[in-house]
Amino acid sequence: MHQWPRGLRASHFNKWLQPKLQRCIHCTPTCSVLDKQFKRGEFPELGDVKPTHIIIGAGSAGCVLANRLTEDPDNRVLLVEAGPKDNWWNWKIHMPAALMYNLCNTKYNWFYHTTAQKHMDDRVIYWPRGRVWGGSSSLNAMAYVRGHPFDYDRWEKQGAANWSYKHCLPYFKKAQKHELAKPGDPYRGDSGPLHVMQGRCDNPLHKAFIQSGGDLGIGITDDMNGYRQEGTGPMDMTIRNGKRCSASQAYLWPVLHRPNLFTSSGVMATRILFDKKKAIGVEFIRQIDFRATDFIDSYSRERVYCEQDVILSGGAINSPQLLMVSGVGPAEHLRSHGIPLVNDMPGVGANLQDHLEIYVQQKCTQPITLYNRSSWKFPHNMIRIGMQWFINQTGEGASSHLESGGFARSDDSIPHPDVQFHFLPSTVHEDGRVSGTCHAYQVHVGPMRSTSHGYLRLQHKDPRRHPILNPNYLSQKQDLVEFRACIRLSRELFAQKAFDPFRGEELAPGAECHTDEEIDAFVRAKAASAYHPSCTCKMGSSSDSMAVVDGATMNVIGLENLKIVDASVMPSIVSGNLNAPTIMLAEKAADIIRGKTPLPPESPEIYSPSPAAKKQSAVH
Repeated sequence: MHQWPRGLRASHFNKWLQPKLQRCIHCTPTCSVLDKQFKRGEFPELGDVKPTHIIIGAGSAGCVLANRLTEDPDNRVLLVEAGPKDNWWNWKIHMPAALMYNLCNTKYNWFYHTTAQKHMDDRVIYWPRGRVWGGSSSLNAMAYVRGHPFDYDRWEKQGAANWSYKHCLPYFKKAQKHELAKPGDPYRGDSGPLHVMQGRCDNPLHKAFIQSGGDLGIGITDDMNGYRQEGTGPMDMTIRNGKRCSASQAYLWPVLHRPNLFTSSGVMATRILFDKKKAIGVEFIRQIDFRATDFIDSYSRERVYCEQDVILSGGAINSPQLLMVSGVGPAEHLRSHGIPLVNDMPGVGANLQDHLEIYVQQKCTQPITLYNRSSWKFPHNMIRIGMQWFINQTGEGASSHLESGGFARSDDSIPHPDVQFHFLPSTVHEDGRVSGTCHAYQVHVGPMRSTSHGYLRLQHKDPRRHPILNPNYLSQKQDLVEFRACIRLSRELFAQKAFDPFRGEELAPGAECHTDEEIDAFVRAKAASAYHPSCTCKMGSSSDSMAVVDGATMNVIGLENLKIVDASVMPSIVSGNLNAPTIMLAEKAADIIRGKTPLPPESPEIYSPSPAAKKQSAVH
């Protein structure tokens, strides 16, 4: 029997209980069980207006769609979002250096966790996902990375017709307003909504990291999103005038004045409504925070209908989950939860892919890292940095500090980079929940195209309960082979002459970790998600039984008026971060949904790592 804490008064019960509940959230697959306030969501008064389109999810893709679809005054778009608005006063969202605060905050974050991973010492891996206007683009590290051109050529080979690089590049450029773009730039956009800057790399450690790539022979690139991905160089970042440029800030807030756009917050879609095989609307509730004993009663359920499409843009977790609770997914799985079947689709929730990464950390012999400028151990520096940012959005608060990075090939036989680096002049521990203890620097490194794929399944038919997430990390032996190469390359970079003035002892993996077995054990014990879940409702041809979406229309195959536009439709994960590809995908999908003529294909030259260093076109 549980013993009541000695001396605990009733008035102190909440203070005693709350931290215990907070610890439980790591193993309790519910939404925010313990939020202090249970507020009803904000839903627009539609009156006699019937939307033409309902977009579920105001994340990266949803914000793009809301903007582009309402360019047509004949469209009436309702945007449904479970989280709050990213209001102007919320500095934890808008200050680039504050990104770690929201990665551990359930107010703006779905706070997902995987199942215990069999091949990673049965560890449960944390997956933050944005639950706020802007979605994960309001929480992420603001890295703007497109991936490699061959990733998109691979999509087309996997059944996504007209999604090759030459078809996608125009939409990358349409979305982007890069500070270095010039008129007629073959790679960068100069007039899109999404502002992109290049990392300044003023810290000597960034300069050392970039130079180390040249010294090692990986090479140096001045634009890893352009002609040459391979090499080390400055990172592009979605930051504008010292503030995060999320999809919400870029696409949604500037068009809130449009009379044909209706937005919501704190409103959770609980079911897609069907008339046989045709989607006709959405069931929703205005309160998603709940206690474990709560259920959704008939009084709480509301419905809204549309004339044309229901568009799922909830991301690689929420979109397949909503499909399944609505009766679209693997038939036997849905029957096991007592969900009436609308359409048997075994591919829904399958093909789950993510990037896994490890941190290689080195002590720094000079006090030039962020150690004494990113922790409340040094309140005077934190206050100074914060005040400078609040006054004029400059200084160290105006950067995520992931300003340099790079790509490499783990083997010369590989046609394009399969290893990614993010360099940080500081150290991160436990997803940012633990501060470093000394001046040090690190590189986040991991393989880009793992063959270990997993799945998403329902835990319960209640849509508020988190689904079962099993990425099946390290289930393929090749993943460990690639991680050994990742760590070897990182150590070689840190061993270059450029780091001689700064190099102290290796903190991780550590001097005692050298054999394959020791490195494998380190990876199993310390690897973490790069927060890139994707591919759970993949695009493909109708002949592919596991395909969910027709890339020519964005329709869910076999259903009418139901579309998906988000990272879940990627046929396979790209070689890099996912925010830029998701925004590109939504730009292209918006033209498809509107029936517009697609932008003309573009095929600029791309770097080839062949011995002759020939320039190669991405035309296939």
